[in-house]
Amino acid sequence: MLKKMSYSSLPEDVLEHVFSFVQSDKDRNVISLVCKSWYEIERWCRRRIFVGNCYAVSPRMAIRRFPEVRSVELKGKPHFADFNLVPEGWGGYVYPWIRAMAGGYPWLEEIKLKRMVVTDESLELIAKSFNNFKVLVLSSCEGFSTHGLAAIAANCKNLKELDLWESDVEDPSGNWLSNFPDTCTSLVSLNIACLGSEVSFSALERLVVRCPNLRTLRLNRAVPLEKLAHLLRRAPQLVELGTGTYSADLRPDIFSNLAGAFSGCKELKSLSGFWDVVPAYLPAVYSVCSGLITLNLSYATIQSPDLIKLVSQCPKLQCLWVLDYIEDSGLEALAATCKDLRELRVFPSEPFGDEPNVSLTEQGLVLVSEGCPKLESVLYFCRRMSNDALVTIAKNRPSMIRFRLCIIDPQTPDYLTLEPLDVGFGAIVQHCKDLRRLSLSGLLTDRVFEYIGTYAKKLEMLSVAFAGESDLGLHHVLSGCDSLRKLEIMDCPFGDKALLANAAKLETMRSLWMSSCSVSFEACKLLGQKMPRLNVEVIDESGPPDSRPELPVKKLYIYRTVAGRRIDMPGFVWNMGEDSALRLS
Repeated sequence: MLKKMSYSSLPEDVLEHVFSFVQSDKDRNVISLVCKSWYEIERWCRRRIFVGNCYAVSPRMAIRRFPEVRSVELKGKPHFADFNLVPEGWGGYVYPWIRAMAGGYPWLEEIKLKRMVVTDESLELIAKSFNNFKVLVLSSCEGFSTHGLAAIAANCKNLKELDLWESDVEDPSGNWLSNFPDTCTSLVSLNIACLGSEVSFSALERLVVRCPNLRTLRLNRAVPLEKLAHLLRRAPQLVELGTGTYSADLRPDIFSNLAGAFSGCKELKSLSGFWDVVPAYLPAVYSVCSGLITLNLSYATIQSPDLIKLVSQCPKLQCLWVLDYIEDSGLEALAATCKDLRELRVFPSEPFGDEPNVSLTEQGLVLVSEGCPKLESVLYFCRRMSNDALVTIAKNRPSMIRFRLCIIDPQTPDYLTLEPLDVGFGAIVQHCKDLRRLSLSGLLTDRVFEYIGTYAKKLEMLSVAFAGESDLGLHHVLSGCDSLRKLEIMDCPFGDKALLANAAKLETMRSLWMSSCSVSFEACKLLGQKMPRLNVEVIDESGPPDSRPELPVKKLYIYRTVAGRRIDMPGFVWNMGEDSALRLS
């Protein structure tokens, strides 16, 4: 009879090899809990780490826990920073991490940052500390300039990816691209779309020509349309392209040049850019449309008739980002053509206008839900919605995992019945069993939060604004959503009772953000003292919150941490830990 073998008796190199096939951070964490030997093996063979909040753990702790990491991904400011709700100077500084990793991870190859303050000093330290550095992704970051990028270009000899997605870059010179040495041939991805000033086209062209494996090139709007064709002929292997400014005087030679260049790009799967678009030049891209998977037109002011012609050429499209100029008629064409569509984002062209400037309603989204059987992710800005439409969408697409509806005017009711939209959103969470992310808007009562707490058992992130009637709404969510990791609340009547009653739940979450709600300063102090593993931070730019104890706190950010209170808090942030009274006195 064969002797039964224990997993713990397997050789370490075998287990390391097996663990290398496990990519999910959550699964890797579970592996480390099996036994002491697996814990040790897993920590030594972990090659990448993701830290969803840079203050949840210290750099030193991360390095000690995982000493052989090659790739680090960090997030800094809360998500609501995207909506200017986090004051300037709040924090999210990456330099302490870079300094620690320079000593602890000299073999580091990748750094990916989101919503962090990145100084030129940080970039210069990266450039000189990691000899085999390959990937730098700065998404929605700030604080650095092209001088820091020049250091990366000049010193990172093996750089494969430089991505400046939606970052705020001080751009005093467009000549930084010339700092890439003539020996640099390794680039696979370059995204400079966020840069404001002109770049040296000759340096850009030389770099593109030198890098035969370049697959992604996203240009900024300073690159004129006349020069795009030239670049495309030099890089026909591109898979993802972000055009620069897509406008020029109407000339047949420019059009034929452009159309010919696009026809030579047989591998193109993704298009974006199209700033200042002249519609007459759009047919130049038709030759590649049949193979497109992703189309990002979120900065392109293309009207519905031209959008209909464009999307009708894209039968394989899986992801579309577009302004509301597409209108219901364009979404109808999308539904009829793009049967593989998985993600749709429709952004407002004039969000602050009193009257609608386009004919975009709930009907467009209903049509897409009916016509696109693989749809699973939606972000939709509109001015009206009905419960019937939401129920229809939920029934059409029960496989939805992300549903974010943004009705532009807060607390807008069902436009047909003038009732709250509770039933409609209730249908979304009831039918979409795998829903992971949800954003609510419109007129909503506590009833919708009862639906969410009852049915949204896999929900991980919830964003709420101008909704609810009482603490009961927040209590339903915190007590019912078992998988909730991030909760964002703005201008809701939620206060002390629900927060304190569900304090233990907060330790299982990554973070809770509340602004303009009904939480008292005393409740924040009590929570901070009661839950030492939470950082409870009150944010108030007008002065110490204890000077107005009768008023609700303006902004509250709560997050779990094993690193304790952070040391870089500005003067307008107060930590409500056990020693908070000392600072406030």
